[in-house]
Amino acid sequence: MENSEPVRLARYAIEERVTNGRVLSIPEWVSRELRTMMAGCFVSIHKSDGALRGCIGTLSPVTASLASEIIQNAVSSATRDPRFPPVEAEELDELEITVDVLGEAEATTAEELDPKRYGVIVQHGWKKGVLLPDLEGVDTVDEQLRIALMKAGIGKSESYRIYRFTVRRYH
Repeated sequence: MENSEPVRLARYAIEERVTNGRVLSIPEWVSRELRTMMAGCFVSIHKSDGALRGCIGTLSPVTASLASEIIQNAVSSATRDPRFPPVEAEELDELEITVDVLGEAEATTAEELDPKRYGVIVQHGWKKGVLLPDLEGVDTVDEQLRIALMKAGIGKSESYRIYRFTVRRYH
């Protein structure tokens, strides 16, 4: 899905923010489906060599439509990911963007996880770690949980809840 609508919208939002300094409204060309559907989503930005450049998302919808969710998360991924400096205009042509639209999370156990099929959320009190599914180098449930727990700051010996979710990934 190289020219998928969610990725076109995310790229357009990033380009508008980086080159013109503005967060755009939903463009007229956006489909009714994206204007009416509500879902959480993650927008991931990679350099052409595959290195992560930004990734921000929401587990459940916080705006009025998936189109708005994509716009907000795309801009945040490009400008507010605390791990990276904001994207610069000269980088735009070399960036690869992925949009993951999340299904509803469900409580589960480690035995019911599959890192290729399901994303994972781990939670202990207010601490929460999220890892998207089907990531390069994450081939086992143990590795998936280790990374999610580390992101959350939850020790392996602490008790925690596990949730899983599916995604529709657009490239």
